[in-house]
Amino acid sequence: MTTTLAKEAPGPVGEPVLRKPPTRKRLVPYWLLLPGILWLLVFFALPLVYQASTSVQTGSLEEGFQVTWHFQTYVDAFTEYWPQLLRSLLYAGTATVLCLLLGYPLAYLIAFKAGRWRNLLLVLVIAPFFTSFLIRTLAWKTILADDSLVVDVLGALHVLDVTSWLGWTEGERVLATPMAVVCGLTYNFLPFMILPLYTSLERIDGRLHEAAQDLYASPATTFRKVTFPLSMPGVVSGTLLTFIPASGDYVNAELLGSTDTKMIGNVIQSQFLRVLDYPTAAALSFILMAIVLLMVTFYIRKAGTEDLV
Repeated sequence: MTTTLAKEAPGPVGEPVLRKPPTRKRLVPYWLLLPGILWLLVFFALPLVYQASTSVQTGSLEEGFQVTWHFQTYVDAFTEYWPQLLRSLLYAGTATVLCLLLGYPLAYLIAFKAGRWRNLLLVLVIAPFFTSFLIRTLAWKTILADDSLVVDVLGALHVLDVTSWLGWTEGERVLATPMAVVCGLTYNFLPFMILPLYTSLERIDGRLHEAAQDLYASPATTFRKVTFPLSMPGVVSGTLLTFIPASGDYVNAELLGSTDTKMIGNVIQSQFLRVLDYPTAAALSFILMAIVLLMVTFYIRKAGTEDLV
């Protein structure tokens, strides 16, 4: 009885035999991902688990906290602080819409019309990041002061009459009102909207605009049928990068608002650092995270890039 050694079946003439890469080469991508994975594990996953444990604890700072799986904390926190939670989503949503309305024309200008001034305009967009977030927010207290030029112009144009009727300002006063908080959020997070929009617009092939013109499309039709649909990945990215941090912000509401404009971030900050009610603060953090995650998931399913290609 003879035994034959199995040999690799030769492929068609002219085609090389495909061989699996060595194990070391196959592991290279995973080794490159390891630092990022460790970073997320240490600074995101572990703190998240710790906060989840804190949210179901009971006790006090003097007696200590113990895990008792007290899920009623979530119900109590939501029942007591749902106005601040709803207000946070409203302010963040309004600021996101304003950032889109202000940022899209500027991103379009930089991508298609700036020419040799493009780099300078991009530097001006990111220049505010070289200044402290706190200082930039404090500057708006001067901009929106009662005797400031901005408030005088808004009053002369009767804009404050409309915003006062909507409940966003109080007569001729802008500071310490919802409008002041939204203005601060819009200004501070505007670059997060402009940069993704610019990146998306800059990738659009200019020949598509020329083709639309050859087909006798007006500039408005070209924008509606060509430019805006192709820039939707930037719109989606920009709105997410703006809405998510804005919904948890507390600096703008603290410095530019009043007790009637407190956001959920202010409540969490107060519960952690002043009241020292760690379980309630952790529960509110998870409630906000869950609501934002659900909204983002729904938004991506309706307008995400996978539906646009």
